[in-house]
Amino acid sequence: MKSWLGWRNDNGSKFPEGTIARDRAKAQKPFQSSIPLFGSVAALLFSLGYWIAPSAWAAERLTVRAGLFEHSVEVKSLEHLAKTGEVPSSLKSYEFLLTPTIKQAFTKSLHVDSALIEPLLADLFSSPDGEKLLDQLSKALPGTDAQRIKDTFSLALHGRDALNFLSFIRAYPDANLTVDLAEVAKIAVQLNASAWQNQMMSPRLERDLRVEANENVPLGIDPTVSGNEAVSMVTLRLKDGTRQRNIPVDIYYSSNTRGPLVVISHGFAADRKFLRYLARHLASYGMTVAALDHPGSNIAVLVKKALGMRVSQLLPASEFIDRPQDISFLLDRLEILNRRKGVLKGKLNVRQVTVIGHSYGGYTALAVAGAELNPKALRSFCQAVSLLQRSPADWLQCAASELPYGRRQFRDPRVAQVIAFNPIIGNLFGNDLSGVKVPTLMVSSSGDGITPTISHQLQPFQQLSGEKYLLVAIGATHMSLTDISNLNSTVGQSTLVQEVMGKDAESMRQMAKAIALAFVEQLTPAAPTYRPFLSPAYVQSLSDEKITFRLARELPPTVDAWLSVLNLGNRYADSDKSEGKPSILKAIQGYFINAREMISPPAYCSGQLDRLFTGLLNTYDSDRYYWDSLA
Repeated sequence: MKSWLGWRNDNGSKFPEGTIARDRAKAQKPFQSSIPLFGSVAALLFSLGYWIAPSAWAAERLTVRAGLFEHSVEVKSLEHLAKTGEVPSSLKSYEFLLTPTIKQAFTKSLHVDSALIEPLLADLFSSPDGEKLLDQLSKALPGTDAQRIKDTFSLALHGRDALNFLSFIRAYPDANLTVDLAEVAKIAVQLNASAWQNQMMSPRLERDLRVEANENVPLGIDPTVSGNEAVSMVTLRLKDGTRQRNIPVDIYYSSNTRGPLVVISHGFAADRKFLRYLARHLASYGMTVAALDHPGSNIAVLVKKALGMRVSQLLPASEFIDRPQDISFLLDRLEILNRRKGVLKGKLNVRQVTVIGHSYGGYTALAVAGAELNPKALRSFCQAVSLLQRSPADWLQCAASELPYGRRQFRDPRVAQVIAFNPIIGNLFGNDLSGVKVPTLMVSSSGDGITPTISHQLQPFQQLSGEKYLLVAIGATHMSLTDISNLNSTVGQSTLVQEVMGKDAESMRQMAKAIALAFVEQLTPAAPTYRPFLSPAYVQSLSDEKITFRLARELPPTVDAWLSVLNLGNRYADSDKSEGKPSILKAIQGYFINAREMISPPAYCSGQLDRLFTGLLNTYDSDRYYWDSLA
């Protein structure tokens, strides 16, 4: 499905120039987007100026301001740079800033769906976050204001199908557009904060968590290899009449069942097939695995409900309550089935449960393990952090800020331990995971562009007080765990974040199989046999040339110190309230040169924005799942 960006009325006519359209365009295709990623994309669009417009409103000159210094260049010089890659004489003094990445920004274009962009922007502009964004952009573009920016945006999108930097300048309805580099640098720093923090922390984790390979593992056992049991699968369709939720569940089992029950919770806009290979692997060792769909946040419900939906309604706040309750409801029903005649009788040990969750499912797992949802603390975070500072995971967690104040407890005593892969945590629990008393294994990927490792895994890991393990996958990304069959699905064709998937992520799946099996086995008599597979040396041995693994029970002081430095003691500080006034020119030069040398820029992809966040987290062909969900 190819998508385009441009606004039209419902009758097909174009919206008037220079205005922000009020009537929502009706989407003609299933919605494949959501506010978390759109927020980040919109921020990127605005701050980098990815626009396009009719030449009738062209600005002819661009004035660059840095403190008291100003320099004006003709737009045609920038167009020459974009077309040929050669730096014209009028830009020679800025050549040191014109890195390959900056040059590419002049020519990159973005395509999105014209039927969807207008309601998305209407929601954005009418929100407090949108007002903050417009205020920041007004400072970055002196001489303009919020209304002019909105009108320019409307004009830029008029009848066009692509957005780029130079086209925004051409859309501005004055002969000259002024850009304040200091304010632009602030926006750039906010946009890239999570990415560069991850990249700066990765070498430290790789070096400081490394161990000497002197631990022996049991001979004749390879936890990455499938077990001896033949695996069967049956699908249940459970209905919670109290909450009006239909919950499909795939049960993986063998004839010789042993050990605890394993429950798998998927991420936002994914489904129960996401970790299918892991479910089969555990079942081949005699475990029974229940992989459920969360009907308020899976891919099927987004496809069906999002047509004509407000962006803010895509992820209702109530889903943060319903998800952990889905787990408890599932355990209640499986307990009944365990006593009834049938293929599952005696195979559902609901008194000893390991919950495995990925991303949003990681939140779900921690919630049923005892972590208390804290809407008050979350609301403080969401009000303090600007739109540009948020990662996609922050957009997701801020959906819960609409919940009434008061901590919410979802602890289910049947949950004996938890594995959280790339979990969304942030401020959902108010920086307090003391309620989690069960053994917890947390997995973090250094290249995760969705749930940044520092705020969503490393800092939360420090808040755990019980038995805990942190596994860091250096070189992996948010979707590296997904089943290899998803490589050619919308996941593998994400247009915003480059994912390490398929064959390049084979070691990630091998690690998941080994570490999950060894962890679940700790609830069985075979615990001593499998404990060596939970050692730093064994986990490290699973590394390959693509992904490096490290395991720790506690973070060493050196890593803890780096966390404090990168967090700067106040992650939520307003960028306008910085202490001191260093040389603006030095600050800008330092940002564009030193930061560029220390860290590579985040790997944003150009091209179509067909899928947005659902494209990142969907796990296989959405049309197939859409019809399956209607069955």
